[in-house]
Amino acid sequence: MRDRLGAFVPHADVVIQGAATGPLAGLTFAAKDLFDVRGTVTGSGNPDWEATHAPAGRSAWAVRRLLDAGATLVGKTITDEISLGLLGINRHYGTPLNPKAPDLVPGGSSSGSASAVAGGLVDTALGTDSGGSVRVPSSFTGLYGLRPTHGAISVEGMATQSPSFDTAGFFARDAATFAKVGEVLLQTAAATGLPSELLIADDCFAVADAAVRDALKPALALVCARFGSVRDIVLAEDGLHEWAARQRLLQSYEFGRTFADWVDATNPRFSFEVAGALAGAARTAEADMAAPRAFRAATRAMLDAMLDGRRVLCLPTTPILPIRRDARLSEMRLTVDRIVHLTCIAGLAGLPQVSLPLGEHGGVPAGLSLIGWRGSDGVLLALATAIAGEST
Repeated sequence: MRDRLGAFVPHADVVIQGAATGPLAGLTFAAKDLFDVRGTVTGSGNPDWEATHAPAGRSAWAVRRLLDAGATLVGKTITDEISLGLLGINRHYGTPLNPKAPDLVPGGSSSGSASAVAGGLVDTALGTDSGGSVRVPSSFTGLYGLRPTHGAISVEGMATQSPSFDTAGFFARDAATFAKVGEVLLQTAAATGLPSELLIADDCFAVADAAVRDALKPALALVCARFGSVRDIVLAEDGLHEWAARQRLLQSYEFGRTFADWVDATNPRFSFEVAGALAGAARTAEADMAAPRAFRAATRAMLDAMLDGRRVLCLPTTPILPIRRDARLSEMRLTVDRIVHLTCIAGLAGLPQVSLPLGEHGGVPAGLSLIGWRGSDGVLLALATAIAGEST
């Protein structure tokens, strides 16, 4: 396969034929280079990580699940270094192309997987999402993407960074493929009954740029029409910036400890941004975690009560459109800070979130998201399919 998008890890040439029959027979998929594939090294987007790890003896659970369902693996895709990024930039292996907006970033850290699907190189692809790494590239490249309920899809054989946030997710260009892949990975059928009430998070729309709000107006009207009741709410009385700060502190503490021993032993090469993130994480102490953990517990309880097994929350997937590939570091940092104001919600609560490719501004995609209650992944698949049918 000719990789015209720079989406695939160039030195990880791997093809594994899927089962002859199954619900995904005839489909192709790619796996982010955080998923083990038997006989290859999981490189995690960093050459020194790759050089210090052995080939996997067994493929990751999610890879095996797709192969057993009939899909054929055709390669491993580029990730931001050790999955620490939301823009899709990798200083070692390059930034995959955003097929919908070639001058703009594809979103990360599952950038290669999103690029490969959006560009038609594969039918679906595995990604990971801790702080937004499926949701952001879904929005930036115009794809369906799911961050599942935490723990709903096994992360066995997947390189993790922040265990209490890490999830295995996936992408598709169309809702029908999205639902089929979701049913295989979630081991459940899409729901038949849909929730009756939609909650529109006004404060989430308020933090979004005007271009994003304008792009999502038609999509919002389309989604609202699916529900018998629509209600506006303010999600974060204390401000979304407080939620984002807790998410970042908790995630930083975890990934700092995940990589500490390897960094100490290897003294690896990192981009400036990743090195800075790890240096900051090293200064975070266990004593600093009590308050953010208590905040997370309260947030989860609040959202569980709000959604109550029957309501869905609606918000922009990201508050911005993708920035230029050649943006300055200062703009990149500001962009990531703003994105986390919205991606932190499902992350803190461990809830499922689907990004729907329903918005566009000047040809640039913008995703609209639905967050469901814990375990409502099948409901979100069904909603994505129902809404897609009405948008055609």
